[in-house]
Amino acid sequence: MKNPYKEEQSFNYEFGGPIGAFLTVLSLPPLVLILTHFASIGRITTDIFEIKNDIFGEFNLQKTLYCSLALIVWFGFQVLLERFLPCDIVEGVLLENGKKLRYRLNGHLAFWVTFLIVLIGYPSVEYSSNHGLHVVEFKPLPLHFLYDYYADLALASICLCTILSIYLYCKSFAKNALLAKGGNSGKKIYDFFMGRELNPRSFNESFDWKEFCELRPGLIGWAVLNAAFTSVQKQKLGYISGSMILVNIFQGLYVWDALFQERAILTTMDITTDGFGFMLAFGDLCWVPFLYSLQARYLVDHDPNLGVLALASIIFVNFIGYSIFRGANSQKDAFRRDPEGENVKHLQFLQTKRGTRLLTSGYWGMARKINYTGDWIMALSWCLVCGFDSIVPYFYAIYFGILLIHRSERDDHMCHNKYGNDWIKYKKIVPYRFIPGVV
Repeated sequence: MKNPYKEEQSFNYEFGGPIGAFLTVLSLPPLVLILTHFASIGRITTDIFEIKNDIFGEFNLQKTLYCSLALIVWFGFQVLLERFLPCDIVEGVLLENGKKLRYRLNGHLAFWVTFLIVLIGYPSVEYSSNHGLHVVEFKPLPLHFLYDYYADLALASICLCTILSIYLYCKSFAKNALLAKGGNSGKKIYDFFMGRELNPRSFNESFDWKEFCELRPGLIGWAVLNAAFTSVQKQKLGYISGSMILVNIFQGLYVWDALFQERAILTTMDITTDGFGFMLAFGDLCWVPFLYSLQARYLVDHDPNLGVLALASIIFVNFIGYSIFRGANSQKDAFRRDPEGENVKHLQFLQTKRGTRLLTSGYWGMARKINYTGDWIMALSWCLVCGFDSIVPYFYAIYFGILLIHRSERDDHMCHNKYGNDWIKYKKIVPYRFIPGVV
């Protein structure tokens, strides 16, 4: 007879297991609401009654439903772009069932179409007997709405992410669903959090929920929120500050880069390993747009008025981070595509027993997660544009550092299971994780 206790113990739980998953599901939504409030007032307060009254006292059902409808329209608009814009059909990695899924990649085009509409606005149409229906003018989008209802939109996003996560969990019990190893523990709350199904799909299996949500509504929405806050700052001050310009350029470049390099996401852990549940759905559709836009929201009402030298120094920090981040990721992607390519054929590597190669020179010879280092340096530069009057804008750099450390540990564990002794040998060749010669 099988010992169920032994089986439960052998499962590799993450995030503190079922209890940790439960507490995370409970704590993340109020944390988002609290941080959006802190960004608005420009400081952290520990007065529980002030937080309760200022945050939850402002909400009402009508506003939440109104904002939920706005987010559904936004999500549906991005789905339409994914469905009908020209695209590349690309195969993903080989899955355990021996299949390769096909993906519609047009996120880069969707990004530009979205911002063309944001910049130009929507057409005002009139009818006349002589000309029929014709466009009179283009009216600007009411971007001020995103500033006025920032916290309400965050609450609506929380509600919709929870509904989507419940749908995804129920859908994972469909026949022939390929389950993610890490989300198939048998513990309902844990599997709900991690995601049971690896690649949930709709529209005759042509629409991939996880790949779409990873890059479209939340990521592009983040850039749109930044644009809205820029517009509001100009209305309030009569000009756009240097800090606001930089945070839009830095973060806009980051969003554009992710969509331009959309194909590269198909080999990441999020796509190949993690199931699509509350963790990724909430992260993609709520955490990213509303927490990553904290700096721009803070700058609307609390700009530090940094001088030219300070701004130039921050540009340099961002440039260093982006160079490392993009250089490392591009080098790895180019090597995976064609190890004999002109730009990567000189690189040294460790040939594993699995038949794959692990880079041991170039960026990847300096540190095993050198791309994470570049990513965090960029994150720090986004916070620095807000000055030092408040710690609120620095939440992102603090949280992101913890996230990258945890993610690197997950990667290390997964690679050790995947490569065995070859991974131990690789870590001796490339001993540093983040910073060469330091850590």
